[in-house]
Amino acid sequence: MKDTEPATTFRGLPLSPEQDSEIKHYIHTRQRCGAPWDTGELRAMIADMLDPPELADEDNQSVRDSMRAEQTTARDEAEFEGDNENAPETGALWDKQAPDRPTAG
Repeated sequence: MKDTEPATTFRGLPLSPEQDSEIKHYIHTRQRCGAPWDTGELRAMIADMLDPPELADEDNQSVRDSMRAEQTTARDEAEFEGDNENAPETGALWDKQAPDRPTAG
């Protein structure tokens, strides 16, 4: 994604590339529908982008707990993948367990 500068963003606001894209998408969508785009909804969206609401303490704790759980899951999956690197493929395992299976032909 290209870098944005206040000179190139919507109304020169200090927005991230994602925020600028979201605003431009909103305006484009409204114009395609023939609806006015300079609305209270757009102003509220920009206000939230420039001054996002603070999280309450319990929300911060919930986010930390969620991140910790995701990190643990990712670490466990990485360890599981590492343990199974030398495991036989499913087809090879099937061939060893059932040599009497009928062959196609």
